Amino acid sequence: MPSTPQEHALPPAPALTGKGPAARASESVTGLLRAWGAGDAQASDSLVRLVYAELRRQAGIALRREGAGHTLQPTALVHEAWLRLGDQHDARWESRTQFFAIAAQTMRRVLLDHARTRHALKRGGGAVQITLGGADREARPGVRPVEETSLDAVDVIALDDALARLAELDPQKARLVDLRYFAGLSIPEAAEVLGVSTATVGREWAVARMWLRRELES
Repeated sequence: MPSTPQEHALPPAPALTGKGPAARASESVTGLLRAWGAGDAQASDSLVRLVYAELRRQAGIALRREGAGHTLQPTALVHEAWLRLGDQHDARWESRTQFFAIAAQTMRRVLLDHARTRHALKRGGGAVQITLGGADREARPGVRPVEETSLDAVDVIALDDALARLAELDPQKARLVDLRYFAGLSIPEAAEVLGVSTATVGREWAVARMWLRRELES
């Protein structure tokens, strides 16, 4: 089980030489992920220092999409997601991009579990609403947004049910929604994780959004 991230200031990661900061950080994360996956418990402490800020950014985006009234705070969401990531003993960590994609998907599962609990406590009332219209606006800087299909004020439980139906029809499109919307990956980053071309991701993303819109508006 990895250490739980803390909100206090974290010590800087060790500096590497020979490459730019982004390349060094990516290589450091990838190496630590592989060491963690191989059973090196100490690697998790070093990993936290490198990924915590990005995890908290992802948590903030996820909670903003759920709107006001959510009981979780970004730090708590990161902590719970981190614990679940630590339980994935059979995970094959391959890259920094893949890790953040899985982390975002894990946060979605945490939020969904909380939504189902709140829904049950209210005896069927007060469905949790999220906004499904910002994946392209919140893509990585420098990536040109594509035309957006708005899916606003969507019930998070209804969305999960729709994604489950999409996964039965086309698992790759369902995973792409996870990567683009929930993980906030750009089209090139999603293409890297899925092992396909950026053109393929662009086409499948457009089709997946249209399919979800029909499902959620019907």
